[in-house]
Amino acid sequence: MKWSQATEVGRVRQQNEDSVLAAADIGLFAVADGMGGHRAGEVASNMAMHDLEQYIRKSGGGDMGRTLIEAVKNANSNVFSSSGGEPSLKGMGTTLTAVVLKDGKATVSHVGDSRAYLIRGSKISQLTRDHSLVQELFNVGGITRAEVREHPQRNVLTRALGTELAVDVDLVTQELKPGDILLLCTDGLTGLLEDHEILAVYRQSDNLDDAVHKLVRTAMDRGGNDNISVVLIAP
Repeated sequence: MKWSQATEVGRVRQQNEDSVLAAADIGLFAVADGMGGHRAGEVASNMAMHDLEQYIRKSGGGDMGRTLIEAVKNANSNVFSSSGGEPSLKGMGTTLTAVVLKDGKATVSHVGDSRAYLIRGSKISQLTRDHSLVQELFNVGGITRAEVREHPQRNVLTRALGTELAVDVDLVTQELKPGDILLLCTDGLTGLLEDHEILAVYRQSDNLDDAVHKLVRTAMDRGGNDNISVVLIAP
């Protein structure tokens, strides 16, 4: 297994509220995009990553889909409890997109609008579905795909980790083939690059490290108006 990762504050934000997790020894990778006032988002995303990893490490295997959902729900409970215990953390939350690679499969859990993609040959496909207002509007035909990127409420989430006592967790299982690449990223990348552009940057890169660097640099060149986090994995 090979992987590369990067997280960048960007050109506009004062602090990086994204978190990245790479625990290759257990096949676990994740990205999280925190939200909340005065570093609360950073606390939320870091806490979610720590709790996720510890839960998976202690799980002892078994049904990975069930384990991953339980791990995310446990992280949700801990972030929610912490947000109520200190005034400066009130209302904090985070997205969380995580994958566990095991037995030739990628098991993906997802809350929020960070994303997981599969790159297979000359195609890229989004494995997750955004939990956002603009995605719901698009689903019912209220706006076009072109309008999604420019909509004034494009950052409004309909689901996040830690903002409520309970959370619904999406789960996707993907069979892997030789040569497949998995991409996890926050919306600091996807808000500035279309899927086909992400694919083009990857295919023009020499290796995973080069691809991660170029993806972050391209988002920065287009304004870097948000934190940017990218993980590329070759299972």
